Amino acid sequence: MNPLPEVIRQIERVGADVVARAATFQAAILADVAGRRGSMHSRVTPVHERMKLAGPAFTVEVRPGDNLMIHAAIALAQPGDILVVDGKGDQTAALMGTLMLSACKQRRLGGVVVDGAIRDRLEVLELDFPVFSAGFNPAGPTKYVPGRINHPISAGGVTVNPGDLVVADADGVVVLERAKAPAMMELAVRKVADEAARIAAIQRGDTAAKWLPAALRAAGVLAAEESLV
Repeated sequence: MNPLPEVIRQIERVGADVVARAATFQAAILADVAGRRGSMHSRVTPVHERMKLAGPAFTVEVRPGDNLMIHAAIALAQPGDILVVDGKGDQTAALMGTLMLSACKQRRLGGVVVDGAIRDRLEVLELDFPVFSAGFNPAGPTKYVPGRINHPISAGGVTVNPGDLVVADADGVVVLERAKAPAMMELAVRKVADEAARIAAIQRGDTAAKWLPAALRAAGVLAAEESLV
């Protein structure tokens, strides 16, 4: 029996229609409807706050400070894919910079998420390509150490499977399981409508959170018949 290959070239991706719908929602909305699961650690942030991305995950696992497998992943990824790199949160060397990210843009990838450091921040800003990382470091990486492509990884404290839906914006990165992502879209539509209605009520002067007294009583902060105000 052959062992599972380190490089998996063919993956099943979340549907393009789901990606298109997901791109219309804030990451926070999708995190809420997913049960507050799938949100990466806040160390993974956009290079610029206006950067956004949505697409299927193309996963890469590397050893800290080595980017050999990222080069291979860039060659294999398809247009629209989001390169998600498990760099172990290491910030002692940059895993990517202008050259590699320019190649990603040229190959029409949907963006890059790196749980590790990158470099060339100002040039990346000029590149106009969505990049999320755990930090910056001018030191370059090595290119010696084998890793894995399109295996399950952990990035930003979240499990990411190849083909999962990745959505990111100024608030951070959210990952939705591929099989569950389609059902999340209708929930997101309702969540947006509910929040719009609540904002309208607040603007009319209704600032009271209706659920708050019951929650305070359940937590033992208020007695059974006690009111907050």
